[in-house]
Amino acid sequence: MKSIVVLHHLLLLFFLLFSHVSSWKKEEFRNCNQTPFCKRARSRKPQHCNLIATDVTINDGDLVAKLITPNRFEQNPDQNSTDFQPNPLILSLSVYQDGILRFKIDEDPVYNPPKKRFQVPDVVVSEFVSKKLWLQRYTKGVIDGDSGESFFVYLFDGYEAVVRSDPFEVFVREQSSGKRVVSFNTHGLFDFEQLRVKKEGDGWEERFRTHTDSRPFGPQSISFDVSFYGADFVYGIPEHATSLVLKPTKGPGVEESEPYRLFNLDVFEYLHESPFGLYGSIPFMLSHGKSHGTSGFFWLNAAEMQIDVLGTGWDAESSIVLPSDQKRIDTLWMSEAGIVDAFFFIGPKPKDVVKQYASVTGTSAMPQLFATGYHQCRWNYRDEEDVKNVDSKFDEHDIPYDVLWLDIEHTDGKRYFTWDRVLFPHPEEMQKDLFSRGRRMVTIVDPHIKRDDNYHIHKEASKNGYYVKDASGKDFDGWCWPGSSSYIDMVNPEIRSWWADKFAYSEYVGSTPSLYIWNDMNEPSVFNGPEVTMPRDALHYGNVEHRELHNAYGYYFHMATSEGLLKREGGKDRPFVLSRAFFPGTQRYGTVWTGDNIAEWEHLRVSVPMILTLGLTGITFSGADVGGFFGNPDTELLVRWYQVAAYLPFFRGHAHHDTKRREPWLFGERNTELMRDAIRVRYTYLPYFYTLFREANVTGVPVARPLWMEFPYDEATFNKDEAFMVGNGLLVQGVYTQRARDATVYLPSDHTWYDLRSGTAYKGGKTQKVEVTDADIPVFQRSGTIIPRKDRFRRSTVQMEDDPYTLVIAVDGSGSAEGELYIDDGKSYEFKEGAYIHRRFIFSNGKLTSVNLAPLTSKFESDCTIERIILLGHTTKSKTARIEPSNQVTDIELGPLQIRSGVRSSVLTIRKPNVRVSDDWTIKLS
Repeated sequence: MKSIVVLHHLLLLFFLLFSHVSSWKKEEFRNCNQTPFCKRARSRKPQHCNLIATDVTINDGDLVAKLITPNRFEQNPDQNSTDFQPNPLILSLSVYQDGILRFKIDEDPVYNPPKKRFQVPDVVVSEFVSKKLWLQRYTKGVIDGDSGESFFVYLFDGYEAVVRSDPFEVFVREQSSGKRVVSFNTHGLFDFEQLRVKKEGDGWEERFRTHTDSRPFGPQSISFDVSFYGADFVYGIPEHATSLVLKPTKGPGVEESEPYRLFNLDVFEYLHESPFGLYGSIPFMLSHGKSHGTSGFFWLNAAEMQIDVLGTGWDAESSIVLPSDQKRIDTLWMSEAGIVDAFFFIGPKPKDVVKQYASVTGTSAMPQLFATGYHQCRWNYRDEEDVKNVDSKFDEHDIPYDVLWLDIEHTDGKRYFTWDRVLFPHPEEMQKDLFSRGRRMVTIVDPHIKRDDNYHIHKEASKNGYYVKDASGKDFDGWCWPGSSSYIDMVNPEIRSWWADKFAYSEYVGSTPSLYIWNDMNEPSVFNGPEVTMPRDALHYGNVEHRELHNAYGYYFHMATSEGLLKREGGKDRPFVLSRAFFPGTQRYGTVWTGDNIAEWEHLRVSVPMILTLGLTGITFSGADVGGFFGNPDTELLVRWYQVAAYLPFFRGHAHHDTKRREPWLFGERNTELMRDAIRVRYTYLPYFYTLFREANVTGVPVARPLWMEFPYDEATFNKDEAFMVGNGLLVQGVYTQRARDATVYLPSDHTWYDLRSGTAYKGGKTQKVEVTDADIPVFQRSGTIIPRKDRFRRSTVQMEDDPYTLVIAVDGSGSAEGELYIDDGKSYEFKEGAYIHRRFIFSNGKLTSVNLAPLTSKFESDCTIERIILLGHTTKSKTARIEPSNQVTDIELGPLQIRSGVRSSVLTIRKPNVRVSDDWTIKLS
C-alpha cells in the first residue's frame, strides 16, 4: 500500500513539473471577471462614494478626520443584523519634507473590528519618518459650489494639500493658481469594505478551478480613483511585459479590457504586450506632461491589486464638473485587502519624483563591483568538470566575465544549502579555483523546503513552528521542485533572523566568501496551488492571511537572505542576492531580473521598457536573461541581445535546461567575436556604470533612464522606449528586427549627439536613420558630458582594478562639458565612512579641471592614472597640452575612438597625461 502511495505522489509530481515547464496557460490564472473584488469595483459608477469628512482636528502632528455616511450611521450599529451599516473610517494626513503627502484610511478601532487590518511593515525607511513636518494648524474655506468646508495645509514650495469634506476628496494644488496636481476620490469611486464576523449561512467562499478560498472575514476590498493633472502619459506599476507608457484599459475604443494586475506569480513564457501581472509588484505610478511636469502616487499595500488606466471619455455619463483647463489622466485602483496607506509625490521634475519615492522606500544598495560585470548562468551546469570547462573557455576566447551560476540541480535532491556530492564533491575548491582568477559563484536558494525528516532545515523549521500555516492551522504543504514542500514564514522578524543564520559557513557547508545567492520561486510558487501560488487563506505570523501580504512575501525572503550574507561576513562586505519576486524596498537588498522570458525578438524588445519601468519605480539593478530563458535563439537574435544588454544594469546570460547550449563561443568565430565585443563594451564602461550605481545609491535616480527623464520638455521623448539613456551621457538604440541594415533613432533636441562608432556629430531634435552592421548597435554620447572608461581588456573586474582610465569629452555648443567618476574598494561598506574617490571633471575654454567631491578626510587612495583624453566636437590647432601643477607637457594627436575590432575612427586625443585620478589637476590645451 505504501508503495502505491509513493507511486501516486511521484506521478503527481511528474505531472506538476511537466505542466510547470510547458507553455503559459491563460486559463490557469484569474481575470478581472473571475476576481470578485475587481468585478465589483469596476462596476461602480462615478459618485458611488457618499462619505463626508467630519470632526477634523490636529492630532500628533497629523490632520485627522472621521469619514462617515450621513444620515445612515447609528451610534452602535448591530453588526449581527442582516442590514449591517458601516462604521466610520479614520483619515490621517501627514506632511513630509520635499513635497510628500501621506494619508491613511482605516477602520476606527473604537468599534472593535474583528481583527486589525494588515499594514505592511519594514518597507518605509526610518529616515523618512524623521522627515515628518508636524502640523500645528490648518485653514478652512469653502470651494465654489460645495455645501461643506474644505481644510488646507501647506505642503511644499507653493503647493498645498486639501481635504474636501463634502463630497470627500483629497488633492494637492498650486496655491497661487489653484491648479491641481494629483487627487484622490475626485470621481467618487472610493469604496472600503469593512471586516465582518462570519455567521452561519454567509456565503463568502470564493472558488477558482479546484480551489476554494474560505474568506473568514468576508469581502474586505478597497478601491478608489486617482487623477493626475497636466499629464500626457502615465508610467510605472511593474511588473508587466508592456510598453513604457501605460495604455488605457477601460473606456471608449479600448479593446483590451483587462486592468493592469499586480499579483506576484510564477509565470513562464509570459506574453509580451499584456497587462497580466508577473513576478513582482510595485504600486507606484508616475505621470508626466509638458504643462505640469511629473507627479507620482504610491499605495503601500501588499494584497492583490488591479489598476485601470481610464481612457478619455470613460466618465461621459457622469455629471461631475471638473476644471476644463487642465488635461488629466484618471486611474482606478483596486485591492483585495489592507488599508489605504498612500503617498502623493509632487515633483515637479522627473528626478524629483523618483527621489521623493526613494526617500520613502530607500535607495538602491551599492553593489560590489564584480556584480556590475557579466554573469554566466544555465539551468544547469552539470558538475565540477562542466564548471571548469566553461570557465576555461572564457579565457581561451578572451571573453571577460565575473560570475558563474548554479541552478537547482547542484543540490542534494533540491535540499537548499546542500551539494550533490557526486556531481559537486569539492565545492569549496571549485569556488576557490574560480576566485583565483577573480571570479565568483552564485547558487540558488528557494523558499520551498523539502518535507524530509532527515533534512536539517526542515527539522528545525517544523520543530520551531517556522512554516506558513494552512487555514486549519497546520503547516502548509504544497508542491514545488523537491516535491512535498513547506514555506518559511518570512513575515516574522525572528524567523528571518534564523534564516539569515543559515548562511554561516558552519551551516552552509561548502560555501566560501566568494559564494553569493539567487532567490527564485519566491512569489511564492506552489505548483498545485491556486494560480500556481499559495492559497489566500493561508496564515502567517500574527494571524495575517496570505491574501493581505502576498505581494510582499518574496520581499521578506530577499531581505532575510541579504541579511544572511551580511551576517556571514560580519557586516563588512556588501551582499549580492538576485530575486525574482519584488516589492517596494527590494532595491535596498539586491537585484532582480524579468523572469522566464522567451528567445524571441519581441521579448528582446519588451525587455527594455520592463527594465526602464523598474528603474523608475526604485529598482535600478535589474536585467533580462540574455537570449531568452525558454527556446533557442537564432544567432543574430543572440548577438543583438548581448549588444543591448551590455548597456542595461544587470547583465546575465541564462537558459532553460531543455535549450541548446549557448555559451558565446558556440556559434562560429565571427559570432564569438561579436559577442566578445559586446561583453567587452560593458567592461569598458564599468567606471561609468559604477559611478551611476553610486548616484542611484545616494539619490534613487536610476542607471538606465527613459529619454523623458533627461529631456522632460521634449514631447517627442515622452512615449519612446526602444532607445534609453545610460545616465545622462549615453543614448542607446537597440536593434530589434532581423537582418536590419539601418535603425531609426530620435535624438533629443538642444544637444549635439556623437556616434560612438565613428565620432560623427548629429544635431538633436530630429529622427535620424543610421546605418547598422552586425558589429554593433547605435550608441551616442550627449554633448556637454564627460564619460570615464577603462580600455584595457582583462578577464574580470579584479584584474582591471589598477588599470588606467580614458576620459571621453563631448563638448556642447559653448565648448564645455562635465562628468564625474566615483571609485571605492568595490566590496566593503567603508565608503559609508567616506573612504572613496569622487571627482568632477569640468572642461571649459580649452581647459580640463579635476575637482574633488569626496570628504577631505577620505583615506581611500588610488594610483590609477588618466591614460587618454578623447575630445569630441572640439576643434583646436594645438599640438600639445600643459599639465598643472606638475608643469608637464603632453602631445595631442589623432587616435582611435574605441579600441575594438571593426571600429575605424580617428579623433583628437591627449596622449598619456598620466595624472592621478585622486589628485587635483588641470590640463590646458596649448
